[in-house]
Amino acid sequence: MTNPYAPPQAAVLDIADPAAGAVLADRGTRLGASILDGLIVGVMVYLPLIVATLLTGASQDVGAERPDLTGLAIGSVVALAGFVVWLAITIKFMIANGQSIGKKACGIKVVRRDGSRASVSRLIWLRNVVNGVLGLIPLYGFIDALFIFGEARRCLHDHIADTIVVKA
Repeated sequence: MTNPYAPPQAAVLDIADPAAGAVLADRGTRLGASILDGLIVGVMVYLPLIVATLLTGASQDVGAERPDLTGLAIGSVVALAGFVVWLAITIKFMIANGQSIGKKACGIKVVRRDGSRASVSRLIWLRNVVNGVLGLIPLYGFIDALFIFGEARRCLHDHIADTIVVKA
């Protein structure tokens, strides 16, 4: 005879975490990929602007009525071209495997927290644009980076985009 006042009983099966087989990227590897991405952008975009500015400033006549901005214009065009090339390569890697150039070089990639592929729009908008806008808040970048020391090794922008960084 069953007790009508007994709590309900049900057989509940544990569902395996789809990302359980994925190996999280090391903190140092993530830092290295971030530094490498920054250096690549610096060389492709900012270096031409800096060189053009220095060369334009050094070649100016002291008594000239109007400064010659030809060098600066050329530097700007080269910087824009470098940005377009960098953007094309980065988007190509993001579409192929959820990686930036630095992540590709370091052998890591970004996936959704459940292990599924992260969309390019999620990577661009949530991980970069939203994070960039939030970066205008004082100390946000510092706090974002400190989140990496949690057990899940996820920065604040990873939580925003619902992503994890794993070994590729």
